[in-house]
Amino acid sequence: MSAQTEEGWPRLTKFVLSACAASVAELVTFPLDLTKTRLQIQGEAAIRDHGGSVPYRGMMRTAAGIIEEEGLFKLWQGVMPAVYRHIVYSGVRMVAYEQLRDSVLGKAEDDSFPFWKSVIGGMMAGAIGQFFASPTDLVKVQMQMEGRRRLEGKPPRVRGMYHAFVTILSKGGIRGLWAGWVPNVQRAALVNMGDLTTYDSVKHVLLRNTSLGDNVICHSIASVCSGVVAATLGTPADVIKTRIMNQPRDKNGRLPGPWYSGLLMNKLEDSSA
Repeated sequence: MSAQTEEGWPRLTKFVLSACAASVAELVTFPLDLTKTRLQIQGEAAIRDHGGSVPYRGMMRTAAGIIEEEGLFKLWQGVMPAVYRHIVYSGVRMVAYEQLRDSVLGKAEDDSFPFWKSVIGGMMAGAIGQFFASPTDLVKVQMQMEGRRRLEGKPPRVRGMYHAFVTILSKGGIRGLWAGWVPNVQRAALVNMGDLTTYDSVKHVLLRNTSLGDNVICHSIASVCSGVVAATLGTPADVIKTRIMNQPRDKNGRLPGPWYSGLLMNKLEDSSA
């Protein structure tokens, strides 16, 4: 398919295609996302319940524990808000990026788009997309933790996606749906920056210094490298975001701010080391 044909597509078509692709990707990778969320909460739960004496379980042991203790299909608990999150995030990010590229940042005289502008545009578009998708992220995190809460003998907070939205709205109002949005937006901006810069840089290094052509192998290597860098940059903000979203609310539906959560997390885990 030519680039000219793709450029001629209406934005609605691009939105639908990107949403479909994002939904399939989310369904396939969601067990990894659930395992990641449980790992991010694990240290906080160990400190709160056992004074930090419970050892960390790695990714494989955590995933195996979910299957053994809760059942295989619990690996997909919270998948629907995750799919909705990807539809909103991918669609808004795509539309925002094209708008920034064409109307705000602007292309060069030869109709090319400078690399530094693509990085800025990608960070801004990712941040905007994540802001709009943050409520679905909040519901996803709370649903992902329900299985663990039941095993700990705690009462369920939510009984499904709709109930989670209603509960959050009733306790915190519209503002409560955006709990943890600051580190969430930071994470999206960092991930997009790492993804864009690394992918392009690695691809050009491979094309200049190896015998690889502009083919699937070259793109695969660049994708793996960009994924590692993006995950490394985004994980600290992601951990803080997850812990904020999992925190209980007071009677007014309020949560501590993101910096409080991050500082408290570091203080508790340092003291337990």
